[in-house]
Formats: sequence, C-alpha cells, structure tokens
Amino acid sequence: MSGTPTLLALPGASTELRERLGAGLEQVNALIAARVDHADPFIAQASGHLVAAGGKRFRPLLTLLAAELGSGLNDEVVAAAAAVELTHLASLYHDDVMDEATVRRGTPSANTAYGNSTAILVGDLLFGTASDLVADLGPQAVKIQAQTFVRLCSGQIRDDRPCPPGTDPVGYYLGVLADKTGVLIATSARYGALFGGCSPEVVEIMREYGERLGVAFQLADDLIDISSDQETLGKTPGTDLREGKRTLPVLLALGSRDPADARLQDLLRGELTGDAELAEALDLLRVHPALAQARERTFAVAAGAQAVLDALPASDARTALAALATGVVSRVS
Repeated sequence: MSGTPTLLALPGASTELRERLGAGLEQVNALIAARVDHADPFIAQASGHLVAAGGKRFRPLLTLLAAELGSGLNDEVVAAAAAVELTHLASLYHDDVMDEATVRRGTPSANTAYGNSTAILVGDLLFGTASDLVADLGPQAVKIQAQTFVRLCSGQIRDDRPCPPGTDPVGYYLGVLADKTGVLIATSARYGALFGGCSPEVVEIMREYGERLGVAFQLADDLIDISSDQETLGKTPGTDLREGKRTLPVLLALGSRDPADARLQDLLRGELTGDAELAEALDLLRVHPALAQARERTFAVAAGAQAVLDALPASDARTALAALATGVVSRVS
C-alpha cells in the first residue's frame, strides 16, 4: 500500500483541517490494507491490485470531510470511509471486465492481469468485505449500503442499454449517472455526517450534495475520457466511444443540425472498433462545440451541489466542501 494520496486542492481550508484529513486518510488506508489481505497469497495479490495502483481516495476523503460538520474523526467514520472505497474498488473490477479495459490507473487492469473470471470474483469479494465493515456500523448503515448497491447496479445495467424510444436522451443519461456514480458519492457524504454525529437535517443535506457532486464528477470523467491522452488519463482514452456509450458530449454532437457534423455523427452512430475510426472521432469531437457545451453543463451541476451547502452554517468544512465541488470539475479545464 502506498502512502496517503495527494489531496484534491481545497482552497480556503485551514492547515489544521488538511492535517486532520491527511491523518484520517492514513487510518483509512491502513484499514483497507488490513481488510484486503488474505491468507492465500494469490487472493491477497489480486484483491490488492487496484489498491496498490493508488488513486486519490476521493470518496473516503468526502466521508472524512462530511464528518467535520459534526464531531469529526472517529473509528466509525474511518470504517465507513474504508467501506465506500472498497465498494468503489469492487465496482472498478467489474467495470473493466464489462468495458474490456486493458489499463486502469496507469497499470494493467485486473482483468488483463488475472483474467475476467478472477476479476469478477475479486470484485465480489471486495463487495463482501465492504459489507462486512458496514455490518459493524449498525442496521441503518447496512440498509444504506444495500440501497446504494441496488442503485449502483441498476445504473450500470441502464448504462449498458440504449436510451428507450421516446425518452429524452440527456435526461436519461443524467439519471444513469445519478445511479451509477452519484449514489455512492452521496453515501460517502451521508456516512460521514451520520457517524460524525450530525443532525438528520445535515445528513440529508450531505446526501443531496453528494449525489449532485457525484453527477458532476462523472460528467467530468466522461469529458476527460475524450479530451485527455493515455499518459494523462492513466487508461485508454475513448473507452466510452469504443463501447458505444453516449455521454453528454456525444449526445449534444448527435443533436446538432449542422451539415458539417455529418461525418462525426456517422462515426458516433457506427461501431468504433477500429483504431483509425476511434482516433478520427476523438479528433473531431475534441474541437466540436458540444465539448464546450458539455463542460458548461458540468460546471452548472457542480454549482448546484455548492448551492445545497448554503443551508449549513459557515465553517472551515463547508468552505472545503464547496472547494471540492470546484476541484472535481476543474480537472477538465
């Protein structure tokens, strides 16, 4: 296990808050390392594959930060933060099998390293490990985890299906994002406020903030999948295009009535299985107005998350939460 990942920039956060978050993440990392270890060396290695690859620990950071609205760090907050990260990691094992991805976080994906069957089973094992942690936090936490898992899976299923006829494709897409990404980030924030001792009203505020933040986070990730190269991205760019997934920039480009967009639209409606076609589609999409329009929409969703925080009293933690929303979408600048 590597050391604590670099925290996302949180302008305005005090040195004391940064130090508490850093110390909390060290505890979360230690707990994750202990829980993914296994008596069987192969299982231990496969389970720790993506843990060792790093990551910013965005979800546990949010849990720790939400707890700062109440009494702050404690053992329950650390356990909840580790559980949401393990749930996220488990979903990545499954995602890479579904996407036939070859690279994740700059290293070979688990399905490439160990095969599809092992990757799926290790993802299941990590889901079970996360549930084991949550079970010690009480029935309310178990219920939240179960509801989160149901929405996460339903979002992934709908993400793998075309938009139903007669349904607004952008609205459908945003609903998928709320399920497949927003719900776990909402749970991360909700757990932090809950186990940090906050009132039910604050817990609900953090749930809503987290879901909006999660949608903004995924919108930004979808933009980065188009605009970044492999070295920057840590995985193969254009994965969504190759898989035929219609993310927001794609939907906006397909909605264009400009005859000059005919070639791009033909590519986006076809099967981008060849490297040349995929590269051409990426090149055309990167300079298309749809990309700027999608970026504007992404920033608007993040602003909506920040607006939810207005109901909270001023504090260092609230300032940091607002900055987190800015940091999430600024990745696509």
